[in-house]
Order: sequence, then C-alpha cells, then structure tokens
Amino acid sequence: MDWHVWIEQLGIPIPVSPDIGSLIVAAVLIAGALTIGWFAARRAGPVLTDRILRLGGNPESVNSLLITTVIQYSIVALILMIVGNAVPLGALALMLLAVALGAAIGLLVYALLKAFGLQRGPAVAFALSALVATTAATLGGMKPLVDGLDEVGFSVGVRRFSLLAVINAVMIVSILYVLAKAANRVLSHLISRTGGLDISQRVLVQKLAGIAVIVIAVLIGIDLLGVDLTALTVFSGAVGLAVGFGLQKTFGNLIAGLILLMDRSVKPGDVIVVGETFGAVSKIGVRAVSVVTRDGKEHLIPNEQLMTEAVENWSYSSRNVRVHVPVGISYSSDLALAQRLMMEAAAAVERVLVDPKPSVWLKAFGDSSIDHDILIWIADPELGVGNVRSEILNRVWVLFSEHGIEIPFPQRDIHIRSGAAIPA
Repeated sequence: MDWHVWIEQLGIPIPVSPDIGSLIVAAVLIAGALTIGWFAARRAGPVLTDRILRLGGNPESVNSLLITTVIQYSIVALILMIVGNAVPLGALALMLLAVALGAAIGLLVYALLKAFGLQRGPAVAFALSALVATTAATLGGMKPLVDGLDEVGFSVGVRRFSLLAVINAVMIVSILYVLAKAANRVLSHLISRTGGLDISQRVLVQKLAGIAVIVIAVLIGIDLLGVDLTALTVFSGAVGLAVGFGLQKTFGNLIAGLILLMDRSVKPGDVIVVGETFGAVSKIGVRAVSVVTRDGKEHLIPNEQLMTEAVENWSYSSRNVRVHVPVGISYSSDLALAQRLMMEAAAAVERVLVDPKPSVWLKAFGDSSIDHDILIWIADPELGVGNVRSEILNRVWVLFSEHGIEIPFPQRDIHIRSGAAIPA
C-alpha cells in the first residue's frame, strides 16, 4: 500500500503544495508559545514548588526544575490547543502544530510519571503514546486509530478483549495509582501537621486514610473498567475463605497494630524491652513494629507479639528513667567522703537530671566491700544507659584515686586446721 493512501486513511490530509505563509505563522505561534511558557514557568516554578513541599511533597522527587518543566509544557500545550482551534492554518502548518502539541504533551506526561517514581522505560512508552494520540487527535485521525486497535482482539462469551481495552486498562490503572499515591502523600503530610493529635493518633489516622484512599481507588477502577462483580460472587467467596485461612497471621498483625495505635500503649519513639530486644520504636507498620537498638540493628517484632507477651515500656507514662550504678568501697575507706564523691561524679554527667537529683544508697555490707548504689535519673533512654554508667564510673575512679578511696578486690580468710604432722 502506498504511504500516501495509508496516511489519508488515518484522516491526515496531505497537502499538494506547501503554504509558506501558513507555515511561517505556525512556526511563529509555536515559538511564541514556547517563549511564554518559559518565562511563566521561571516565575511560577519556585513558588509552586515551595507550596507543594509544604503540602507533603517528597523533596527527592519534587524539585524546582521538575515543577518548572511541568508548568512550561502545560502552558505551551494550552496555548497550542487554543491556537489550533482559533487560527485557520493550512494542512502542512496544522501538521507542524499538531506535532509540536504532541511533543509538549509527551514531555509533560514523562515529567509527571518520573516525579511519581515510574521507571524510565515505562515513562518513555507512555510519553510516546501520548505524543502519537495527541498528534492524531489534533489532525482528526483518532477514529481510524481507535478502530484499528479495537479490531485486534478476541471474544469470550459476551466479553470482548481487544488491544484497545488493554491500553485503556493500563492507562486507568496507572492514572489511579499516581492519583492515589499523591493523595496519600498529601493526606499524610496534612495529618502530621495536626496539632491536636499525638504521635500515636497521627500514625493511626494516616494508616486509616491510606486504606480509605486505596479502597476508593480500587472501587473507581472497577467502575471505570466495567468489571461485573456479580459473576465472581461464588469464586470470590471461595478465594476469600482460602485467603482468610492462609493470611490469618497477617490480618492478626494488622488488627494488633491498629489496637496498639488506638490504646497508645506503644508509640513511635517509645523505649521498650521485648524479650532480649531493647531499643526505641521507630515505626509501627502493618505487620510489625520496628525497634532500633543501640547497636544500630533494626528488629522487626510482629504486632501480635506485643499484644500477647509482656512488654517493658520505659516511656509509657513518663520518659524519666532511673538507672542503678553499683559501686563498692573497702572497709578501711572514709564512708562519708566516698558517698560525697559518688554524688559529685553523678552530678557532673550531662545527661543526669538535676530534678529528681542523684542519690547514693548504702546497699549492703558485702564479703569484701561496702556495696553502694548510685541512683540517677535520665530523660532520654533511647540514647542508651550503658554510656551513662560508663561515664559515672570513670569519674568515680578518678575521684577515688585523688582522695585515697580504695575499691577492693575479693578477700578470703583461710583457716588451716591442726592435724598430724606432714612428712617432709
């Protein structure tokens, strides 16, 4: 088939001779649209970027260059669409304008998809599809293209599956995914700025809002795709029963996580002890609670475990924690001086609270030493307690050395019973 005939069948007229004047007008209009878009984007881009970041935009994906690019090509596309309908142009000039409009839409789609984290390959594919569709629609060639895509397919009962339906489904799912992700991000940021809620309540509301956004997006997608759920009632019931048994633990952890957030027994930032794990709660997820230890290791503890096992929460009602530092001195040491030096060593540590103030208790008269406990209070247990003990003991060692206070080693009295003479 001759390429002229193929292009004409798409609805795109082929000019017999070029209209130079119309081509010049189209080129001037395209250049003017690009200039206006460039100047407007440079002025509005930084301001809009700041507003989007305040509403919860991700600084890693949303930046001034991206927003400026989106504004520029949006304005260019809008101007070219208005010009295409308002200014009479020749066939070749209209074709040039259509290609410019398609390129602007394609670049706009590519920038938006990259901003929402789509990989480069799929983003380029969607951008090229937008370019072709926009160019064909501007030249009046969408109907032959749509009819051609619809003819490629097959029928199953009363349902028809065609290439056009597949493309529509992919486009609908992609658009809903992007919109749901953006809505979830904005809602999470707005909820995090709510002053009337504490950390636990904000996390709970964010999770419920995220679930609501996903449910709404799924329902809209089902409606737009025309899926008939009545035909899947029995099948979906069987699948739901199987999934319910298979994912029983998963749903149990989900419900346990929501309960933890509602009763606020464990909140992000709390310092907890679960079994052998001690650390600060980083986040409460759908399946597990993330606890970061002082070694930098992140333990993922199932939510259900925190509901069924004993949990030691160091910051449940108050962040103040008392720490015991055992110290022993010899029986020959000055007891009052040693206790005063212990108080001095504890008070000199920066993390030790002034109120409640440190105290020294005489714990017991041991076999080799007089045992004491230095009792201190700290307000930041997430920073660890071993480093506080170490700093206090270092200061105690220096002060005891300066004042002649002895820290004894174990001592035992040996009694040798008299008996028969031991042969030489």
